[in-house]
Amino acid sequence: MKYPPIMRQVPHIVHGGDYNPDQWLREKDVIWKEDMRLAKLAGLNSLSVGIFSWAALEPEEGVYDFAWLDEILDRMADNGLTAVLATPSGARPAWLSQKYPEVLRVNERREKMLHGGRHNHCLSSQVYRRKVQEINTLLAERYKDHPALGAWHISNEFGGECHCPACQDNFRLWLLEKYDTLDNLNHAWWTAFWSHTYTDWSQIESPSPIGEQSVHAQKLDWKRFTTDQFRKWYRIEVEPLKRITPDVPCTTNLMGIYPGINYFDLAKDLDFVCWDSYPQWESTENDIATAQFFSFEHDLTRGLKGGKPFFLLESCPSVRYIAVLATGYNIVDCAAARERGIPVSNVPTYGTDAVAQFAIAMLLEICHHVAHHSETVHQGKWSRCPDWCYWDYPLIELRGKTMGIIGFGRIGRRTGEIA
Repeated sequence: MKYPPIMRQVPHIVHGGDYNPDQWLREKDVIWKEDMRLAKLAGLNSLSVGIFSWAALEPEEGVYDFAWLDEILDRMADNGLTAVLATPSGARPAWLSQKYPEVLRVNERREKMLHGGRHNHCLSSQVYRRKVQEINTLLAERYKDHPALGAWHISNEFGGECHCPACQDNFRLWLLEKYDTLDNLNHAWWTAFWSHTYTDWSQIESPSPIGEQSVHAQKLDWKRFTTDQFRKWYRIEVEPLKRITPDVPCTTNLMGIYPGINYFDLAKDLDFVCWDSYPQWESTENDIATAQFFSFEHDLTRGLKGGKPFFLLESCPSVRYIAVLATGYNIVDCAAARERGIPVSNVPTYGTDAVAQFAIAMLLEICHHVAHHSETVHQGKWSRCPDWCYWDYPLIELRGKTMGIIGFGRIGRRTGEIA
């Protein structure tokens, strides 16, 4: 069966990737021009933009700056690149969390999250819904006729859940609509076991490690409710986009077999499906299993829309090692790295100290978990195991200090070769 192209500007295979020009605003006159040259050299015809750009688009509440996005979309159009333009709700600006703390999620232990990270807004927050619709409306109105606009990228990688009081109330309403009476719910959940019978709707809470987590039907209903929450959220996001740009397709990027959302239900709301794939190739026999697993995920994603064409929206299939991401180029021998095929990236938002601290924390965590293995290796035990009986100290120079990595067997040798 033949299907029409997902984006009218690209009636053939779409070839592109994520692009975050808002991270390079200070150097845009040099970097953006070079980005366009490299995109053409690579044969790209599409780029996803604006995914985490809310702070750049609205640095203060009600104060907007679309000039940089105007420029980058114009550059893309001039260079034959079609935009998969994102709504920025995947990561909100700090001013929004500070002024409207109700947008912050509450985890399953009933702890309210602080600002930070991403994908962590409350799905029941009326304030966040309003703010998202405001920014989405402005984006749609501004770029509805832009020649580069090919599709809408809704938020980013829906996931997680919120256990705040508002979400608890919505969960109870969802249960009331499904079961009608507490007797029906108690029977379906088999709450007579361990005297878990509910006598008032207000007694019902979402599953929690500090509360109820043994009623399997409750867990299943919570997951179904969470899927419905995300479907409602998606519809809220696309409402202004569909109203203003009805011919521009909308989607959100899925994550293979992610267990937190029923993708077959969510896919009903998407114009086309797409997913993010990050296989980790090792150049070993393990690659066979990796290929099989990711082939399965491709097939699964294609099946969400009955075999219609789908996008692979994010991937990094050929990079086996990522070097230091830091501003401190002075501590990295870039020439030696290039000779060995190791990419070195300079990310201005990551300070060298922060990266160093993260690296040290990772080393300490690894050492903590393998300490007992190291003792047995020193004692000469496990000598027949090729994976865990090798002891080496490849050295890393970081900010004038030398650190060592513990390695065992094939794993250790491979680590040493890469490091």
